[in-house]
Amino acid sequence: MSLAKPVISLALLAAFAVTSQAQTPVASPGQILGEIKDASGVVQMGATVLLYNRYDQVVRHTLSNQDGRFALDGLAPGIYTLRVTLASFIPALRHNIAVLAGSGSLLRINLANVFSTVEFAPPQDAKAALMSDEWKWVLRTSLATRPILRFQAPVPAVSTSHDTTATMFADTNGMVKVSAGDSSLAAGGGQQNLGTAFGVETSLYGGDKLRVSGNLAYGAASGLPSAGFRTTYRRERDGHGPQLSLTVRQAYFPASVGSMSGPGGNTPVLRTASLASIDSVDLSDILHLEYGASLESVALFGKMNFFSPFARATYSLGDQGALKVAYSSGAQPVELLARGAEREPELNQDLMALAQLPRLSRRDNNATVERTKTYEAGYEVVQGSTRYSASIFREDVANATFLMSGADFLGASDLLPDLNSRGTLFNLGDYSRSGYSFTAVRTVGEALEFAVAAGRAGALVADADGSLLEDGADLRNHVRKSARGWVTIRASGRVRYTGTHLAAGYGWTDFRSLMPTHVSLTGQTSQQIGWNASARQPLPGFGGVRMELNAELRNALAQGYLVVNSPDGKRAVFTNTPRALRGGVTFIF
Repeated sequence: MSLAKPVISLALLAAFAVTSQAQTPVASPGQILGEIKDASGVVQMGATVLLYNRYDQVVRHTLSNQDGRFALDGLAPGIYTLRVTLASFIPALRHNIAVLAGSGSLLRINLANVFSTVEFAPPQDAKAALMSDEWKWVLRTSLATRPILRFQAPVPAVSTSHDTTATMFADTNGMVKVSAGDSSLAAGGGQQNLGTAFGVETSLYGGDKLRVSGNLAYGAASGLPSAGFRTTYRRERDGHGPQLSLTVRQAYFPASVGSMSGPGGNTPVLRTASLASIDSVDLSDILHLEYGASLESVALFGKMNFFSPFARATYSLGDQGALKVAYSSGAQPVELLARGAEREPELNQDLMALAQLPRLSRRDNNATVERTKTYEAGYEVVQGSTRYSASIFREDVANATFLMSGADFLGASDLLPDLNSRGTLFNLGDYSRSGYSFTAVRTVGEALEFAVAAGRAGALVADADGSLLEDGADLRNHVRKSARGWVTIRASGRVRYTGTHLAAGYGWTDFRSLMPTHVSLTGQTSQQIGWNASARQPLPGFGGVRMELNAELRNALAQGYLVVNSPDGKRAVFTNTPRALRGGVTFIF
């Protein structure tokens, strides 16, 4: 009897605890409904709707139906950002959309050729709209909000004799970019560089995505044509899925590279081919993993093959932020970086990836490729309209390549012309460095954004001992590593009535040193060198095609150049951010 009473008491206590836990209220999910129209009030079907959480991660992806409506249901309470895109229209963007437990919001999206808007419907209209049978039908038919249909038995396909090619490709859009500009280490030494880039994106049977892009240009140094093509296939799965990309390039070097000329004095040709894959998986409700790798082959007087793995893990802390850990080895993980810039249209992401040529150089008459091993950890938290982030990293760089001017005393065995400027590429050897950075980005309204970033990292400086420079080995020994701090301020915004996008920033560091730019794997790269500015002006569309004028000025004050001198008057100048001015026009259809 003495043992039975404690056992009964513990059983009653456990039953009470379970009952109390069961009665604990659980936050009900919320929802966002939207209606998309153009400036004349015509509903728009097939518009892409992306919903971002407070950490700029895509949490939902859907398309508007034949009535121009969409529904995002089952949303956890929090702050979201909505982006709506459709060919021939300016994307519509709305920040700080509050989703409350058990409530919903109705958005009215007006797409236009110059200025698109996202507005909240009045409370009385929203209530009526959320309770209507039409919206309930949208919820039932939305791919993102009808998981119960996944349990139904598959319906056997019905064989038909009509042609199905008309439904194979849907939601097709594309763009063509024509650009020109110059880039040079020496004032007035630039040569015009013309280029044309294009991209086409389509959905296969309304699901998987297929993108084809290309770039045709004339080399600034050689004046000879170069070309690159990229094909990307992605399995659609709630805005993300496994992705496979194949990229090929061919470019001609000028014939004046001395002993690098091919048999019979032919112009040297660079050929590259890479196959990259990226995928993601949710290991738990709060742990997200992105991983992939690339296989690359580079042919330049011999063939070099490389394997480059990469991965990034994100651990969500809820309202307390998110932790990210990333690793990459080898080539720059452009697929992983593109997923960190999801607000850029996917065609732009492909064109940026296509422009990332391997960093080639020459050492002892052998072609080399820069390889980087990076470890990085970052933390990000959002408080109101301000996003704070911090990161630490370590880089091990092999065959570090930088632009160089001067150094006429060097032989051809250590020099390689740059394909994008009148400068020369030089191999400064290997180095390792570590660093840290802090960034604060504040959004003001819907059109303005201000950012302040600061950090400290290893930089390259020149010895002042006055040693002689006889060859490439002496020049490499003359450069050493030393830690330097840096600060960057940046502002960007959009003019309300003209739709003009403007951005300007200035990056300060010790300009007597060469500060390599760290490309962040856990967040957006905020480090800049010197004064940079860009402008983008949308123009009214015609015939389903709209145009945008763009201009970009990089390192306008020509800062951050490392000068190496020797007592006998020999001189070399290095930089990784040359002064450049480019502009062009983009056709979007």
